[in-house]
Amino acid sequence: MFDLLVSFLTNTGYYFIAQDFRYFVMILVGCVFLYLGIAKKYEPLLLVPIAFGIIVGNVPFFKGFGIGIYEDNSVFHYLYFGVTTGVYPSIVFLGLGAMTDFSSLLAQPKLMLLGAAAQMGVFFTLIGALFLGFVPKEAASIAIIGGADGPTSIFLTAKLAPHLIGPIAIAAYSYMALIPVIQPPIMRLLTTRKERLIKMEDLREVSRTERLVFPVLGVLLCCLLAPTALPLLGMLFFGNLMKECGVVERLAQTARNAVIDTATIFLGFCVGMSTQADVFLTPRSLMIFGLGALAFSLATASGVIFGKIMNLFLRHKINPLLGAAGVSAVPGSAREVHLMGQHEDPSNYLLMHAMACNSSGVIGSAIAAGVLWSFNMMG
Repeated sequence: MFDLLVSFLTNTGYYFIAQDFRYFVMILVGCVFLYLGIAKKYEPLLLVPIAFGIIVGNVPFFKGFGIGIYEDNSVFHYLYFGVTTGVYPSIVFLGLGAMTDFSSLLAQPKLMLLGAAAQMGVFFTLIGALFLGFVPKEAASIAIIGGADGPTSIFLTAKLAPHLIGPIAIAAYSYMALIPVIQPPIMRLLTTRKERLIKMEDLREVSRTERLVFPVLGVLLCCLLAPTALPLLGMLFFGNLMKECGVVERLAQTARNAVIDTATIFLGFCVGMSTQADVFLTPRSLMIFGLGALAFSLATASGVIFGKIMNLFLRHKINPLLGAAGVSAVPGSAREVHLMGQHEDPSNYLLMHAMACNSSGVIGSAIAAGVLWSFNMMG
């Protein structure tokens, strides 16, 4: 009887957590994320599922029962299949397309350049990761964090370096949630008050025909350039076409509500669970977090600096703050740009212009991921 009791106790999570403190550390991290998501309301739709997934994923257990996310035939392993194959990110892009209004982008196409410029952070970080000893496929997966797009980061990592999905996904979503902390100091540092006060010209009205043609033309132009971006951009533009055509409103409504919400729940929870301490807590994970912060900061800076460069050639100046919205974090970075403009001048409304840059950043980060995937496959 005593032996059975001892055997039971040595198979409990309490025993395993006492043997390896890393599980306790990760549970604390999950609790901190919950606090940020619930109390501070930092991107709660992302942080709450991820945070609870971290807590659940770090309840230690006896291997072989088919419980953990990395054990074959477990329930969580099957749910994780949607992450490792890129299914969840593609579904998120479908819903994102059904929610996105590209009118502001079509009204001022020049703002697409800011979305493209912000991707420079991706390629600068790629060089840094290679310098630190990561193999090309790992370096590409780390660099895409600079796009500030969680689904894109997960999609590319699943294809190139699936063993790094946990740290890369957590880094990407963490920096997306911390936009109000990371971006404002960079924007203030790189702009003068005079530049921050620049008011944008009113947007022209975009016709229904333009809005209908854009998703068809967009998928052809972008995916002929980077065919490997098809799983993301194909779904994004399909969702947008459903929104704009007006004849499948029920489908569009489902895509931007039930479908994207379901995918977000499973994506966030599974990403959180993938941070199992014995797999996640390694020196390489810390390096990834450092490089991810660098990538996001460089992407923000690249967009702002390119906005200043554009002003050297434009008669009607643009507010260089808009360059910070060139990253793909929708709508967080656009909102932050708008708030900074409002802080300098309450009558300065930058939100719609910033959304133009933001939506082009979504497209730009997917193309960047496609280019990185292509180069690695050819290599």
